[in-house]
Amino acid sequence: MAHPLIRSVRRWDTAARWVITLGGLLIIASVVGILVLIVRVTLPLFVPPGTDLAASYPAPPEAARAGILAIGTDDYLDNAYAVDQRGVVTFFDAHTGGVRRAESFEPPTPGAALRGLSPVPGQGYTLLWSDGSVTQERVRFRPEFDAAGRRTITAAVERQLVLPPEHGRALLVQVRTEPDGPVTRAALLTGNRFEVVRTTVTTDLFGNEQRSVERHEVTVEPPGAVNVFTLDRTGSTLYVGTDGGQLLRWVLREGEPPRLMDRVDAFEDGRAITALEMLGGNITLAVGDALGGLAGWFPVQRSGGGGRKVLRRIHDLRMHRSEVVAIQGLNRSRSLLSLDAAGNVHFDYATSERALLALAPATPLRLVGMAPNDSGFIGLDARGRMALWRLDMPHPEAGWKTFFGSVWYESYPAPEFVWQSSSGADFFEPKLSLVPLIFGTLKATIYGMLFAVPLGVLAAMYSSQLMHRRLRTVVKPAFEIMGSVPTVVIGFLAALWLAPILAADLAGFLLAFAFLPVAVLGMFVAWERLPVAEPLKRRLRGLELPLIVVAVVLAMVVALQVGQGAEVLLFGDNLRQWSYDVLGVTFDQRNSVVIAFALGFAVVPIVFTISDDALTNVPARLRAASLALGASRWQTLWRVTLPSAAPGVFAAVMVGFGRAIGETMIVLMATGNTPIMDWSPLNGMRTLAANIAVEVPEAPVNGTLYRTLFLCAVLLFGATFALNTVAEVVRQRLRRRFGRF
Repeated sequence: MAHPLIRSVRRWDTAARWVITLGGLLIIASVVGILVLIVRVTLPLFVPPGTDLAASYPAPPEAARAGILAIGTDDYLDNAYAVDQRGVVTFFDAHTGGVRRAESFEPPTPGAALRGLSPVPGQGYTLLWSDGSVTQERVRFRPEFDAAGRRTITAAVERQLVLPPEHGRALLVQVRTEPDGPVTRAALLTGNRFEVVRTTVTTDLFGNEQRSVERHEVTVEPPGAVNVFTLDRTGSTLYVGTDGGQLLRWVLREGEPPRLMDRVDAFEDGRAITALEMLGGNITLAVGDALGGLAGWFPVQRSGGGGRKVLRRIHDLRMHRSEVVAIQGLNRSRSLLSLDAAGNVHFDYATSERALLALAPATPLRLVGMAPNDSGFIGLDARGRMALWRLDMPHPEAGWKTFFGSVWYESYPAPEFVWQSSSGADFFEPKLSLVPLIFGTLKATIYGMLFAVPLGVLAAMYSSQLMHRRLRTVVKPAFEIMGSVPTVVIGFLAALWLAPILAADLAGFLLAFAFLPVAVLGMFVAWERLPVAEPLKRRLRGLELPLIVVAVVLAMVVALQVGQGAEVLLFGDNLRQWSYDVLGVTFDQRNSVVIAFALGFAVVPIVFTISDDALTNVPARLRAASLALGASRWQTLWRVTLPSAAPGVFAAVMVGFGRAIGETMIVLMATGNTPIMDWSPLNGMRTLAANIAVEVPEAPVNGTLYRTLFLCAVLLFGATFALNTVAEVVRQRLRRRFGRF
């Protein structure tokens, strides 16, 4: 060969080697880059919250001398206020403490003095005046923007409600209002008594108002004196904590006297209950005690049923080192701020019992006030200084327990694994357990592989070893073409064609699983015993496929016909209702059986093609040697060919498994996408891949749901990587054991 040609070939070989190497490195780099991207988006879910001291300065002098009762700040942490015992609201700069202006709460009657104050969610306050009247006030911060985009904040005090003096001298009052509903007033009187007044105003078609007033008295029986009390956010429930550690709950219904539902000994040692606060959602009650304990309580169905709910301690949160003196629920989550007698502040997330943040200032805090959007808080310490903190707490509901643990959610009878990312309610409690999604992924994959692996491997065994060559040239390309069918088409047919047929004749399809193998085996036995000349049988050997097709069709027809009669005879013509009444198994039209067929149809071509290639590549001399020693073709296939091709067949199964785990469109369209944990083949599931496709359009960028979906992608990536790694290790061991074929 001429030297220039050799040099040219070598140059091309070198170039090809570098191109292939570079392409492989680029693929590896791309995969690693994708992994880094999704992990980077996911990591903030597990970063602990942080806080930053933005400013510290003396409290407004006039307010400090009068005695500050409450403080707060706006969403932007630019403006703050302090309410003092004179009933004056002082507005000041949240960063410097410079006083901007002061505004007084006007007493309902001239000369009345402020005697008590209790907070209302949303920077509102219920004020008790010396003449016995009650007002409800709210501090408002309204942002305004000029043409240049500069922001200015207008602060004001708005009076929302005035209630006339009621009978008796109240020690403390709480008021709750509902839009277009009653106004509920609970007043603590002397002698452990409460006066509950519900005022309802209705307007007729002519604009005439009619006012109805219900007045009831509630007495807390000894032992134990009332220490704290609170109304829920709608005024329909009264909670009372005593100095003897008892927690009481009254239900307040319109037209009925208050009904005592619970009287619970909250602690075995009888420690006093020192703080109560309803969290967002109006179900969970946060309870603080004299030893620093903090817990979440809500009513749950009592054991034995009966329809009645009893108050139970559900969530135990991180303890303080001293008595809990104040609790404040955050506005945008089930998080809560708690303050102890030593001036330390804790932030916790009630649902998952996650400890978010602990703050121990050098000087103990006496009062705290959250920003309405939970972006920060302002505190007043024992030396009369104000301090402003910024909060970095974007994902309080996230955590290992949230994603992978059993959590007791509000109104649930027990801890459960639940995925429910959104709701129409304003105070929705996110349920972000990934366990039902992981379960659904495994369930869909297993049902699909139960259909695909036997069919694909057995078809490859028959095609490569027993089928006639001319028939094989048609069958193998047909299987490979099956692999090119778009999965969205398979999902479409499964959801709109197969699922209704299965629902219409469920009994027949279930019988088909028993009839099909019997029919195929019976066909082979009949063929072997058919009184046909042996030379004719040898000529037709390998062409049994039409007979198999005929057997399958006949088995399906018989199963469907027998199934209709069996359903009428045994199940009253309604197998689905019988399965629910007797077995407690629900039937969903888009169920696991549909997934088995559809997902199996998508995976079979991969399993078949790789298995067929592995079996075909077994050297012919091995088969010839086995046949020469007197083994039958089946014995040769089972004892010689299949073990030699075991690494390739195993690789085919693992590749099919990875394909099934990551499938999206089929499981998205052919299941009900219900994240439940049930192995029943008659209901559906939701997989990780389908969950990403369903939830992504509704996920705000960089929100908790958005990052949780990236966590789903990390889990899929990790599962695929681990699966392929294990498969390669097993494949190499099989190669060492059975040879290199």
